Amino acid sequence: MTTELHNTEFHIRARDGADEHGPYELDIDPDRTGKGDTPLRCASLRILRLPPGGSHTFATGDSEWIVLPLNGGCTVAVDSDSDSDSDGDSDGDSETPFELVGRKDVFSGVTDFAYVPRDAEARISSAAGGRFALTGARCSRRLPARHGPASGVPVELRGTGTCSRQVNNFGAAGVFACDRLIAVEVLTPGGNWSSYPPHKHDECRPGEESELEEIYYFEIASAHGSAGVGYQRVTPSATSSGNGRGTDVLAEVRSGDAVLIPDGWHGPSIAAPGHTMYYLNVMAGPGEERAWLICDHPDHGWIRDTWPDHPVDPRLPLYEAPDADPRPSPNEAVEASPRPLLHDAPDARPEAHPEDPEGDAR
Repeated sequence: MTTELHNTEFHIRARDGADEHGPYELDIDPDRTGKGDTPLRCASLRILRLPPGGSHTFATGDSEWIVLPLNGGCTVAVDSDSDSDSDGDSDGDSETPFELVGRKDVFSGVTDFAYVPRDAEARISSAAGGRFALTGARCSRRLPARHGPASGVPVELRGTGTCSRQVNNFGAAGVFACDRLIAVEVLTPGGNWSSYPPHKHDECRPGEESELEEIYYFEIASAHGSAGVGYQRVTPSATSSGNGRGTDVLAEVRSGDAVLIPDGWHGPSIAAPGHTMYYLNVMAGPGEERAWLICDHPDHGWIRDTWPDHPVDPRLPLYEAPDADPRPSPNEAVEASPRPLLHDAPDARPEAHPEDPEGDAR
């Protein structure tokens, strides 16, 4: 029997968000109607399971999407009938289909991915079957479809001691070009606290904080035959604009669960001892600037000053990005910048700015 830690519209359990007759295990969409409208307005997440030989076609609508294999590989084909940007200029035919090698699971390696623009139709097919995350954001510009190689994903270590975690910055601002979408993966060894100190990004304060809503999607590693569990906390913030919803969540999360964060201080994300926690962060906001600027909770930000006194958890990294992609990667021309590997020194405390997603917060 599942205990309800906090009755909230913000914690979506595995399969609770799926259309009864649809292909998704989880469907979080700003346009969703019917059973519990989402409190989000910009960010989307769908979890698609395909059987061997299965396929699924979807229209992107007014959102851009990244197709990210969780386990297994797939082919992503994007229509090229109207490959033009928001000004109507032709970008030429997209070089699709994109063959995504994928991975065994989220705990075993970095994966390649595919970017799918708005106002298009995409077809995902998988010979061997698998599960795939579709991370989306409402956007204005129509960028070209592209393949993101696993070798280009910066793998970063953040925090030290029991705050150590690994961040796969595949869709971070300043790493991979999108119009509004920001997405990263975080892996937290069992017993550690991630997304700590609590932080927020729910109001626009130029140069200091971005207005971004967020989705956390969780998978927890099993151990000794037992399914894993973790905990996610969100507490209300008093935004200067007064537009906060008072989001207040204490959720016991299991594999396949999601927590929606339209606003508020979020963190910690707690991994139970013995069970590595994975979460996928999807962010988007209404601002024209695609930046990831955060504000630490004033009661807990001091924890950063203790990190230089402790080593990074020796269990990290769980893995590194491969040295090279197994095949050529087309359509790299719109990359925002080169993608170096990022490894923060234990005594480093980088300032958050558009090219350095969240400093150490996530």
